[in-house]
Order: sequence, then C-alpha cells, then structure tokens
Amino acid sequence: MATLGFIGLGIMGTPMAGHLLAAGHTLYVHSRSTVPQALLDAGARPCANGAEVARQADIIFTMVPDTPDVQKVLFGEDGVAQGLTPGKTVVDMSSIGPMETKEFARRINELGCEYLDAPVSGGEVGAKAASLTIMVGGKQETFDKVLPLFQCMGKNITLVGGNGDGQTCKVANQIIVALNIQAVAEALLFASKAGADPAKVRQALMGGFAASRILEVHGERMVKRTFQPGFRINLHQKDLNLALSGAKQLGVALPNTAMVQQLMSACAANGMDALDHSALCRAVELMSHHTIAPDA
Repeated sequence: MATLGFIGLGIMGTPMAGHLLAAGHTLYVHSRSTVPQALLDAGARPCANGAEVARQADIIFTMVPDTPDVQKVLFGEDGVAQGLTPGKTVVDMSSIGPMETKEFARRINELGCEYLDAPVSGGEVGAKAASLTIMVGGKQETFDKVLPLFQCMGKNITLVGGNGDGQTCKVANQIIVALNIQAVAEALLFASKAGADPAKVRQALMGGFAASRILEVHGERMVKRTFQPGFRINLHQKDLNLALSGAKQLGVALPNTAMVQQLMSACAANGMDALDHSALCRAVELMSHHTIAPDA
C-alpha cells in the first residue's frame, strides 16, 4: 500500500480520493473548503496545507479548477513544492494549460521529483463510478509507477506523450464534447419545435449513427431539465478558452469552438454559468423562444 496525498476535494476530487482510500492506501488530504466527513470517516488524514501533504506523502495528486489554482497549490505559500523531497511524484489531474503544465513540470523536476499531468474526462458520474478516462503526460517509468493508482479511479488510461501532452489531449476532448452538446441541443430543439416528442426522438436516435454518450446522458438532461452540475458551464468555458488561446499560438482556426464558446458566454450572461454544461441548450432555446421540454 502507498502513502498518498490528495489536494482538491470538490465534485470530482472527493470520489476520486475515496477510491484511493477504498483500495487501502494511506491518504493525506487538503482542501480550501472543509474535508468531507465521508472521507474522514474512511480514514483520510487532514493537513493544514499543501506543504504538509507533500511532507507526508510519496505521491501527491492535485485536482483543482484552473491553471492559477494549480500554480498556487504547487508553488504558493505553504505549497506542495515547499514540502517535497527528491524522489517524490506530483500528479496534477486538473484541466489546465499545456504550456503552463510544461513549466510546472520543469520546476518540480528541478527539485528532484517526477511530474505527471493526468486530466480526466467522465464528469461526476465517471468519478463516482471509477470509470474516468485519464489522459497522461510524462515519463513512461513514472506512468508505470502510478498506473495502479490511476486504475483505482479510471478505466481508459493512456500515456499520450511527454509533459503537457495529457493536457493537450484534454483540450481536444473538451472541443469534441462542447460541439457534440451543441449538436444534440440543436437537434432536439428542432424536433421539439416541429412538434415531435424530444424524448422519443432521442430514443430513436440512440439506435442509429447519431448515437453518442452526449446524446445518451446530456440529451436526457435537456429533455428532463436536470441541470444540476456534474461539470459546470464556467469550467467548460475555461477549457474552451485554453483551446482558443492555444489555437492562436499555433496559428490554426477553430471556428466552431469559438461559436460554442460564445453560446456558453450567453448562458453565463443569463446567470447560468454554474449549471451543468448540458444547459448549453439554453442559449439556442433563448434565441428561438422555445424550450426542448417544459421547465420544471
């Protein structure tokens, strides 16, 4: 059994940390909010800050919202870097900028420690079910060492390449997810406005070439109007900002990504940025003066 650390115990981090505890590992934890009682009951050991977590653990996982949050957790006052000693490993499972990730890895490597970027896909459902897709950037030997721990949290686990490549893969994932949510929203809105039952249209489409995980899960949310956050619009906005800023640096055009980002901004402007990203459908609903299904 390993001695681990976990920093960031939100919607995703709490169940992920719980799986590590359930596997029998010793787990030191820190969160800017209160450590959930369920983790404490399962044996998690709370720490005052990231430095304390790093002093206690051999492998430290971080799962926080954005690039500045990772920088603060790692290199801020009482951050992880202050508690590291050579031979330890930092695994950032947040979704952040690929270029910044490469710089964070360099600074951790200079301390004699290893670094993996390992963002995830699957949302709250995947985190609870330990079925996350995990996209990893880093050295093969470091990946091999951490793989059994990843397997406590996910199913589809891939070493994509070097540091930063895991984050690049996650940005690509978020482009695909965002555009698919928008496609499902437009299809169900069209069907509903034309007088068809959107629930039955979705059921029919699930048996054809249009079937997808987005249609299955988020299409149901759109029909049932269940927009409690599994992955918030404001977090997906952040990820699309990473895509668009990266596209500018690379000199490539992402026109549909930019369009969906603007629709997410419309949702945010109407006070919906804390809803699940399936609520992206609300943007085209507002523009069309029609909802896919009646609101509860």
